[in-house]
Amino acid sequence: MTENQLVLPDDFFLPFGGKLNKENRWVILANLIPWWKAEEKTQSFKKSFKGQKAVSVRVALGSLIIQQRLGLSNRETVQTNHFTDS
Repeated sequence: MTENQLVLPDDFFLPFGGKLNKENRWVILANLIPWWKAEEKTQSFKKSFKGQKAVSVRVALGSLIIQQRLGLSNRETVQTNHFTDS
């Protein structure tokens, strides 16, 4: 694990206050994914890419996982508030 690895749920900053539920299915899944490996694989893209800054690997991959698990379209994935259910 790298020093930049976000540890959930205790160290996750919520701008509106509160804590993440450790029993939430997305929190459990996020703890199983080695995010640092995904970040490591995308470092070469960041060095060669010109243009608008991309979203983090965690946001992009997490969104795809949620989209597939819930069977959502691209539009529904962006617009949904299903990410808060447990």
